[in-house]
Amino acid sequence: MIVGLRGKILYKEPSFVHVDVNGVVYEVFISLQSFSALGNDEVKLFTTHIIREDAQLLYGFLEMSEKKLFERLIKINGVGPKVAMAICSTYTPAQFGVVINNKDINGVKKVPGIGPKNAGRILVELSGFDVELVSSQNEPLNQAFNQASEALESLGFKKEKILKVLSECNSNDTASLVKEALRLLKTI
Repeated sequence: MIVGLRGKILYKEPSFVHVDVNGVVYEVFISLQSFSALGNDEVKLFTTHIIREDAQLLYGFLEMSEKKLFERLIKINGVGPKVAMAICSTYTPAQFGVVINNKDINGVKKVPGIGPKNAGRILVELSGFDVELVSSQNEPLNQAFNQASEALESLGFKKEKILKVLSECNSNDTASLVKEALRLLKTI
């Protein structure tokens, strides 16, 4: 079982990367979150190795929390690696934790490939998500994200718009998240 790779990036696209590890080149499927954070030289990826009858597939993640989210998602009936990777591409683990904790079925349905039935199943299966999956290094960001979401909700904004806007914000503290989100909400 391959659980991680460290090597040089030879080629990358939004959905996969080719990593040269001591002369052996691996194709590793990645999320858009990981793609946007990748550099051009060396990379260290946590991987999930899926062996099927017709293929051996590697899914790579820069953060352990994203890998844990992916592995938890693929255990849900009706959620395969492609759908799990779509969720990881749409939300960070902290953001998806907020969606799950708010029982926001519309937030789950925004992910390409997820309909109402699967969205409901995912919400039920992942109750208690952020406590278990979000790593300690993301806790302050997750807390700020939750507080900003609550603040914007108290101002009368709808949850789905709040989550969309907060996922586009780059700030790390609650006040900055709220300010940035309000600027973005003005343009919607």
